[in-house]
Amino acid sequence: MLNIILFGAPGTGKGTQSEKIIEYYNLIHISTGDMLRDHITKGTNYGNLAKNLMDNGQLVPDSVVFRILYHKSKLHNNPKGFIFDGFPRNKEQAVILDNYLAKKELPIKAVFFLDVPEDELFKRILLRAQLTHRSDDNEETIRKRIKVYQDNTLPLLDYYKSEGKLIRINGLLTINEVFNDIKNHIDKIIE
Repeated sequence: MLNIILFGAPGTGKGTQSEKIIEYYNLIHISTGDMLRDHITKGTNYGNLAKNLMDNGQLVPDSVVFRILYHKSKLHNNPKGFIFDGFPRNKEQAVILDNYLAKKELPIKAVFFLDVPEDELFKRILLRAQLTHRSDDNEETIRKRIKVYQDNTLPLLDYYKSEGKLIRINGLLTINEVFNDIKNHIDKIIE
C-alpha cells in the first residue's frame, strides 16, 4: 500500500497535485480541509465548530480532525493507498497518524514538500478567492493561516526529514512539471 503526504503552505497546489496523483495511482484522497468544508456545508456540529475557527484563520482541534479522518479511512475496502493532502498540520498530529498507521502496518512512504515563497502564496490564494469565493480566502485570514502554518506546521519538515521521508519539490514549476517530479519519486518508491 502506498501512503503519501503532500505538505506545504496554503496555496502551494496540494489540491491540484492530489487530483493528478489520485487519478494516476488510484489512491484515496484524504483532505482534512475538504472533509471539514463538507461538514460545514452539511451544517454538522463539527462543521459549525470548524467554520468559526477556519473563518478566523485558526486550526480545528485534533480531536475533531481525527474523528473525521478515522471515519473517512474506514469507508474504503482494500485501497491501493491514501494521499494525505495538507495533513498532518503539527507534530502531535504526525505522531498520532504514524502510530495509527504503524498499528495497521501501513506507514507513510514519502512526504512531498511543495516549496513556494510566501509572496507567491498570497498571489495564488487571492486569485483562488476570486475564482471560488471561499470564505476563508481573504487577505486577513490568509495572513493568519500562513502565520499558523509557519508556527505550527513548518516545523514538521525537521520531523519528516529525520524520518528519511521528506522530498522537497519546487512548487514554482508548472503544474505538469511538479506532477512529473512527484511521479518520478513515487515510481522509485513503488519499484
